[in-house]
Amino acid sequence: MLSCKETSLLVSQSRDRRLSWSERWAVRLHLWICEQCRRYQRQVAFFGWLAQKLEADPGPMTQAELSEAARERIRKAIEAGCHEGCSRRH
Repeated sequence: MLSCKETSLLVSQSRDRRLSWSERWAVRLHLWICEQCRRYQRQVAFFGWLAQKLEADPGPMTQAELSEAARERIRKAIEAGCHEGCSRRH
């Protein structure tokens, strides 16, 4: 039987290619007994659906631009490892 790591890899690959018969059955068997991998499969499917929706209709959010001040705050947070900026929000 497949491990969770192998199953998650095949679930991800199934978005890009058709799995072989034996791979599909091995994934199904694993998903039958593993709730975490079933959840992962649902998440992969949801994000695939979301990506298709955004590709079809990007909407106004893709046109948004950040101010120079916002870019600078983000750059500094990334460089600092987000230790100071993130701690205020948690």
